Amino acid sequence: MCSWKKYHDRRLIQLSWNYNYGPAGRSIGFDGLNASETVSNNAVISFKTALWFWMNNVHSIITSNQGFGPTIRAINGMECNGGNSGAVQARIKYFRAHCKELGVRPRNSLSC
Repeated sequence: MCSWKKYHDRRLIQLSWNYNYGPAGRSIGFDGLNASETVSNNAVISFKTALWFWMNNVHSIITSNQGFGPTIRAINGMECNGGNSGAVQARIKYFRAHCKELGVRPRNSLSC
């Protein structure tokens, strides 16, 4: 693994740290450890990575009636409970914007 690589949040859903980029890359078909910037530079890979993270880390722990709040907790629980209210509000803002673009009305319970 390259020590100079930065594994940080990019694009549609948070994907951080090498322990996510490696498996996501192997599953999707890109070098997640040595070319993590692919997620930022390739819209298709970005979307596939978001779906990969959702299906592997979020989907199974969220029930259909919970809303967006538990998704934030599953993505980065440190932001909840006062850990980083600015990040939580930013996620809610982006979620609302994506819902609007898709013509979907979000449910209540947007915050963790």
